[in-house]
Amino acid sequence: MATTRGRFLGLPLDRLTMTESIRACEEAIARRGEVHSDLNAANVLLALDDADMRTAIETSEIVNADGQSVLWATRFLGVPVPERVSGIDLMLQLVEKASEKNYTVYLLGASPKVNAKVREIFQVRGVHVVGARDGYWSTAEEAAVVSDIADSTPDLLFLAMPSPKKEAFVLAHRAQLNTGLAFGVGGSFDVVAGLTKRAPRILQKLGLEWFFRMVQEPRRLLKRYLVGNVRFTWIVVKSRFSRRAARSS
Repeated sequence: MATTRGRFLGLPLDRLTMTESIRACEEAIARRGEVHSDLNAANVLLALDDADMRTAIETSEIVNADGQSVLWATRFLGVPVPERVSGIDLMLQLVEKASEKNYTVYLLGASPKVNAKVREIFQVRGVHVVGARDGYWSTAEEAAVVSDIADSTPDLLFLAMPSPKKEAFVLAHRAQLNTGLAFGVGGSFDVVAGLTKRAPRILQKLGLEWFFRMVQEPRRLLKRYLVGNVRFTWIVVKSRFSRRAARSS
C-alpha cells in the first residue's frame, strides 16, 4: 500500500482505482485490524479543524477519494488520483465479495428500522451477518457495543454513522474491535434500505451528487454544502498559489 499513498492538503490519500481498492480491502481483511477511510470535501474540512479526525485518517490503512470535488482538486494541485472511489459503491462491491468468499459482516449504525432492513437485504444476497446494532446508544452502553462487535469477530464492520462520530468511535476502540476491516459508510444504509435515493449517474459524473442530496434534505445539508464547498474551494486554490509562490522564491 505504501507505493500508492500520496498527500492531499496535508492528508494521506491512496492513488487507487475501484478494482485496486477492492483488492486492498481484501488484503486488509486478511491482515485484520485495519481501517478504511474516505476523503470528500466535508471530511477534509473536518480533519483540518479536528485533531482526532485528522489522526483517524492518518492512521487508516486505506484512504480513498470519495468526493468528486476531491478528485478534481487533486488534478488541480498536480497530485491526481486515477478515479473517484465512492464509499457506497465500494461497500456494495465488498458485500458481493462477502457473499462469494463467506466474509462475515457486522452492521453498526443508522436507525433500528433501517439497520434491520439492511441486514435483511444483505442476508438475501447471501451475506453472513454475524451482528447488527443501530446507531443510538448511550455513553454507558458503548463498552457493551464494542464487546458485541469483538465477540462477533467480523471480517467487515460497516459503520453507518456520521463523521466525525464514526472516526472517533474507531479511533477510541480500534484495538478492542477484533475486526478484519472497519469501514465507515456514512448514510449508505439509508440508500440500501430505500429511504433515500442516490443521484442519477449523470449527476454523479458531473460532480453534482451533493446538490441532489441537498435538495432531498435541505434543512440538514444546505449550510454544510454551500458554506463547506466554498471554503474547500478556497483552501484548494490557496494551496495551489502557495505552492507556486514557494517554487518561484
